[in-house]
Amino acid sequence: MSQVSTLPKLDPTYAISAQQQAEYQKNGHILLRNILSEEEMTVYREVIVDAADRFNTEKRKMEERDTYGKAFLQIMNLWEVDEAVRHYTLAKRFAHIAAELMGVERVRLYHDQALFKEPLGGHTPWHQDQYYWPIDTDNTVTMWMPLVDITVEMGMLTFASGSKELGFLGNLAISDDSEELLGNLVKENGYPISQPATMKAGDATFHAGWTLHSAPGNNSATMREVMTVIFLADGCSVAQPKNKHQEADHQRWLMSKPVGSLIDSPLNPVI
Repeated sequence: MSQVSTLPKLDPTYAISAQQQAEYQKNGHILLRNILSEEEMTVYREVIVDAADRFNTEKRKMEERDTYGKAFLQIMNLWEVDEAVRHYTLAKRFAHIAAELMGVERVRLYHDQALFKEPLGGHTPWHQDQYYWPIDTDNTVTMWMPLVDITVEMGMLTFASGSKELGFLGNLAISDDSEELLGNLVKENGYPISQPATMKAGDATFHAGWTLHSAPGNNSATMREVMTVIFLADGCSVAQPKNKHQEADHQRWLMSKPVGSLIDSPLNPVI
């Protein structure tokens, strides 16, 4: 893309306080405001939306999809195929925040994904991201950044604070079953529910891989455009896959590296 040379440099200029790190460690998630300026977001939203439109493969009508398919359009690893998005996904600003929150020296990329919830798109059931990942560490974090201003009506990410302590809860993919079983677990354990009323474009939440979270449907007429980047602590290894989704992740995102070997493939660079 011709505009790559003029993209804003996202250097690590966002400071994380000890209080913010403690909040993240306790709750398993945190909301951080104004990570990108309005000017930076204007530029990067254009390149991400353009790439997501070009590489989206979901062509079915809403009524033809299952619960997972209705929850969002999911376009993964755009950084591999679009040089402009690469500048966003591999931004040192985001990686620095992730490392500070987790209390580690360096982080690697796991993968990125655009998650666009269409107008009248369905809810995202309760789930754990790390159910999908064959990784031998709990030091993982997902950055979830809206590209447009969003409200609860548009499908705000919702967390069960403290739930990361539960760790792996079995083979529960995002589904009607995960909504019922994990939703009941949240109530039984009395985890506080955290859901921001609004987020501005350029704000972001960061949540740990085991933190239970969900999102309501998009009851607005506006696409909920969100870009996510998943980070893991440098030095962790490939774990034995526990389910078919982890087997697929092992092949795709970890390039089928042997179980027990360091995660250091070309798809998982140090940022």
